[in-house]
Amino acid sequence: MNPQTGKWIIVAGVIIVIIGVLVYFFYNKLNWLGKLPGDIRIERENFRFYFPVVTMVIISIVLTILINIFKKFF
Repeated sequence: MNPQTGKWIIVAGVIIVIIGVLVYFFYNKLNWLGKLPGDIRIERENFRFYFPVVTMVIISIVLTILINIFKKFF
């Protein structure tokens, strides 16, 4: 490992902590997340299947934009 790897691990940890704080304090404002049109939800008597397709696509797009902005400045 080199110092650059340590720097990225610290940045990733800070980002995870920030996301955790946001979810902890604003969980009631995030009800829509995971219930978007296009998310697959199948519920039967003894079976539940849930696959949040659109939610994952939106999160992927947001993370891609944030990573590109972050890479531009560092």
